[in-house]
Amino acid sequence: MTAQFSEKLIYKGETLSLFTTPLDLMVKNATFRWKFEGTCTALWRGYVGTWSIEADRLYLKAIKVMSHEIDDDSGWKSLPLEEQFPNCGEGVFAHWYTGELCCPRGMLIKYVHSGFDSIYEEDLFLKIRRGKLVGERLVRNGGASHRGPRRDK
Repeated sequence: MTAQFSEKLIYKGETLSLFTTPLDLMVKNATFRWKFEGTCTALWRGYVGTWSIEADRLYLKAIKVMSHEIDDDSGWKSLPLEEQFPNCGEGVFAHWYTGELCCPRGMLIKYVHSGFDSIYEEDLFLKIRRGKLVGERLVRNGGASHRGPRRDK
């Protein structure tokens, strides 16, 4: 599998890459109206979500898909969240998500041409329970010669 485009997470005023896909559970739900298709080998899930953590709660802020019907010169089209999540306002509280968000930070140590497997200097892990931030930990992955696992388990 090709390395994938990451999601985006706005946390403490910083926009981070997000190597976790919190929308997956919703997309697999039969009641989810949007159906995404992989548009290139680097985007098998078919979309890129932008997320934020505000007042210790995880919110979906935007969804973009690659499209020929672009809203700008980037080739990405924004989907109106209200179509899928009526009355969502400025974002959708991700109450369905429980798990760990992984945000790579720092310099790329080792590129891996598969999924979200590339290794960066650090991984910031944010533990989420039913959409609420309940923990945070930082894992330092070493320098350029590092060859060990990216995540501590």
